[in-house]
Amino acid sequence: MPNSVETMTTPRSALPNTYTNVAAREIDFVNRFGRNIKAFQNVAGISRPIKKQNGTRLVSYISDVTLESGSVDPGCVIPYSKVSITEVLHADVSVEKYAKAVTIEEVKDYGPEVAIRKSDDAFLVKLQKTVTDKFYAALLDDTSALTATYSTFQMAVAMAIGAVKNKFQSLDKDITDVVVWVNTLDAYAYLGGTAPALAQVMGMEYLQNFLGAKVMFLSDRIPTGKVVAVPVENLDLYYVDPADSDYAALGLEYRTDGETGLIGFHAQGNYSTAVGESYALLGLTLWFEIADGIAINTISSNP
Repeated sequence: MPNSVETMTTPRSALPNTYTNVAAREIDFVNRFGRNIKAFQNVAGISRPIKKQNGTRLVSYISDVTLESGSVDPGCVIPYSKVSITEVLHADVSVEKYAKAVTIEEVKDYGPEVAIRKSDDAFLVKLQKTVTDKFYAALLDDTSALTATYSTFQMAVAMAIGAVKNKFQSLDKDITDVVVWVNTLDAYAYLGGTAPALAQVMGMEYLQNFLGAKVMFLSDRIPTGKVVAVPVENLDLYYVDPADSDYAALGLEYRTDGETGLIGFHAQGNYSTAVGESYALLGLTLWFEIADGIAINTISSNP
């Protein structure tokens, strides 16, 4: 990485294209964000993102059927079984607005590599974190989740997987795979000296095909002693496409990745304050259609 002196003496034409060309910066930013989200989507087995209109209300459901007796005398009225459907966990898919600014003094002092590219990188990471923050909040909401306590890490994982499979079977829904989230320290305590190499996506470490789970994510965001399991069929990704809107009528045009439009990004200079401004629109939500199709188990002792 060049130091500030080398950067100040380097001809502008020799600087990397993404630092001198605003369009290239925008394309690079949205493509990297999209690739990171898609990588997580592929690892977790989430189907193609579903586009929604800004302000769409998402509703999860708890459904149950109480069967009446099937033994009905000839000619008698067949009693209706009781169907119960409860709406829970309301949320809106809405666009959120973010901005950052880099001053000409910061470019002079640190060079474009640090002042522009590194701040873009940090901006991207923080935006991804807003998505995962909302996801973990929903993931750990045990209001409607299937809950139980088991003595060991392995049993808590196995029974969490079994609980969501049993739930979906009772609803006559198919399950292809289950994704599990565990606390990082709990996982390493279980693995001990045999810990395999871990892969990583969006800052989350994971193991594939472990203890019956398609993927097991290790995260400090999961409290110690907790195990969460979700069928991949219960994981949905909703988004608002910033390019599919009437914002352009206001003179607001945002760059998207051109394929799904998971994020909108725009960079421009502000002559009145001598700063480079960056703006992002993000309407991305990971969601669970069946509220009680999540299992949250507690480990009562060390593995």
